[in-house]
Amino acid sequence: MQTYILSIDQGTTSSRTLLVDQNGKVVHSSQQEFTQYYPNDGWVEHDPREILKTTLYTAKEVLEYAKGLSGEVAAIGITNQRETTIVWDRSTGEPIYNAIVWQDRRTAEFCRSLYTAETSKTIQKKTGLLLDPYFSATKLAWILDQIPGARQRADRGDLAFGTVDSFLIWHLTGGTSHTTDATNASRTMMFNIRTNRWDQELLELFSIPENCLPEVRDCADNFGITDQSVLGQTLPIQGVAGDQQAALIGQACFEPGMLKSTYGTGCFLVINTGTKLIQSRHRLLSTIGYRLEGQTYYAMEGSIFVAGAAMQWLRDEFQIFQDSSESADLALSLADNCGVYMVPALTGLGAPHWLPDARGAIFGMTRDTGKAQFARAALESVAYQSVDLLEAIQSDGGTINRLRVDGGMVNNNWFCQFLSDMLNLPVDRPENTETTALGAAYLAGIKIGLYKSLESISKNWSADCSFESQMDARQRNIHLRSWKKAVDMVAGFAEK
Repeated sequence: MQTYILSIDQGTTSSRTLLVDQNGKVVHSSQQEFTQYYPNDGWVEHDPREILKTTLYTAKEVLEYAKGLSGEVAAIGITNQRETTIVWDRSTGEPIYNAIVWQDRRTAEFCRSLYTAETSKTIQKKTGLLLDPYFSATKLAWILDQIPGARQRADRGDLAFGTVDSFLIWHLTGGTSHTTDATNASRTMMFNIRTNRWDQELLELFSIPENCLPEVRDCADNFGITDQSVLGQTLPIQGVAGDQQAALIGQACFEPGMLKSTYGTGCFLVINTGTKLIQSRHRLLSTIGYRLEGQTYYAMEGSIFVAGAAMQWLRDEFQIFQDSSESADLALSLADNCGVYMVPALTGLGAPHWLPDARGAIFGMTRDTGKAQFARAALESVAYQSVDLLEAIQSDGGTINRLRVDGGMVNNNWFCQFLSDMLNLPVDRPENTETTALGAAYLAGIKIGLYKSLESISKNWSADCSFESQMDARQRNIHLRSWKKAVDMVAGFAEK
């Protein structure tokens, strides 16, 4: 009898559920997009009710499909967009405000008001993060301060905070479980990744009452049992990880020094540092890679806010193409980039620049510039940003030999080849690019004994295609000099 894991992958633009078998193969999947709200300059929101509705719809559809298979669905794994902040009423489960998305920059001024050299140093030492609107703490403080009566209700214990995983677990279990895992907690800027506890000094800094925070558990753990009325059956939730840490697991990057990069809405390059917490000197993040049986494994991460989102922007706002997959043909139609460079700082610039007030720009346009140049410039910009991250990791002492990639953008062969050219590294694309959902499934499988060890999971990984650098150093340097010049100009424009 085959054993299956129901893997919920709740992302920034869509909710998906996948049925994963014990060999790590995706048997069936269901996906629904949901609405993006931009109520103000730099603000990005989701409706938590729509997140829940689309998640439940896709989960039920996959469970219905599974009824026709030989075998059983044994457990649920959840992976989610990280840092996105939701506050809800404990008695009703209703959110008191829209979800404030990880991309949202509304608390940039608040972060500046908190900044001192000592405060910044304390935050980085305890959380591995930088004082930035990206993370959950200032988003939560904003909700408590801006929604009438919210702070008083939170002080009374009437409200619950959570990242998206916590919100889903709460509703899947009928309100009986208010939990999160160590990876999601590590992205809130309130969790001490050295002690693995909510940090009192940081809670006081952000004026957050601890009684609204979820209980933090290992990534492979008991997170509760689904209520019969929610999915039509009871299933244990046994694995949870934020999307980038789930991809690290799905890519089987279990040895220190192994590196993966996910190219979805944003881009996230993560290197496993093992049980050693390394604090970057070049503005990368230290974070929890995963926590199993009480043992914490760390990682360093570079975050790019806009990757695939640049392609969605060109598709939705400019109708340059109907489907993002067409960007490859447009890029191939050009012999070169015609001197056009895009800095896609549509929600600020992430690592290693950390410029929340940066705005996007396109340089080098002429009368001949058209949709092909725009598409190619957007694709190239993601590779250039990846170079920035790789250089920071190498400056922190990391030795990189290969890169494992995943996410929707890596189905584009032109992009993968250009990425390899710019990084001057081999780029490996796995046979199963659903690594985020796969990581969540593996965690649940570990908890129920389906997988005996991380090594047994590694055996499921295999490459679909490897790309080798073909660009000469001179041409690579021309591209990178132009890119750095464009970033400098964007940074100068953002100065207040």
